[in-house]
Amino acid sequence: MRLMDTLRRLPAPVTAARLAAETGVSSRQLYRDIATLRAGGALIDGEAGVGYRLIEDAALPPQSFSQLEIEALVLAVGDLSRIGDAELETAGRSALARIIATLPDEQSRQAVHTVLRSFRPPAARETLRVDMALLRRACWEERALNIRYRDLKGQITQREVWPLGISYSDHTLMMLVWCCLRHDWRIFHVSGIEDAQLSGGRFRPRRVPLLRDYVARLQRERARQPEPKDML
Repeated sequence: MRLMDTLRRLPAPVTAARLAAETGVSSRQLYRDIATLRAGGALIDGEAGVGYRLIEDAALPPQSFSQLEIEALVLAVGDLSRIGDAELETAGRSALARIIATLPDEQSRQAVHTVLRSFRPPAARETLRVDMALLRRACWEERALNIRYRDLKGQITQREVWPLGISYSDHTLMMLVWCCLRHDWRIFHVSGIEDAQLSGGRFRPRRVPLLRDYVARLQRERARQPEPKDML
């Protein structure tokens, strides 16, 4: 997958040395991977010493977006800089580059010359002590975390949590977890997590049911709230 993505993303022809560096393998391994992809049906033109070019299968319909969809994608990726997560921003730009590389010529030009741009300054955020890559991995792989958390009152607790999701706002980064200490959902300020380590435990396939139950509880709580009276 990394090799196919790299072939789509980089201007062709791409040398074997560049492909090996981008995918983190040796040149010998790269040649084997190219042969494996070709054996699997990938249309890759070129050879060692010249460079490689990925030729998309003509039997597949070309990827297509409307002009407004292209504008929306470019605008959304451009706005990632406000989040302050360099790794996430780089991932967004890399994904967008791969999408643009597969578009027909006219739509590819539209993506380069979009009229909607985001130049909003990055939001002022709290200082984070925890590795965001670790939190994302724990959410994706449904792995439990041992964390040391400092709450808004300055009290520190050690907890094992099941991370369910991360939410961004203009000034605060929050993480929804199932707290094994309290046996309940909790929302933590990510800036309050002073240390986090994988505990070795897993909670698959509990994440989706827990999220569904959490949303249902929020809906019940909102339904119990009294209707606001009309103001004259």
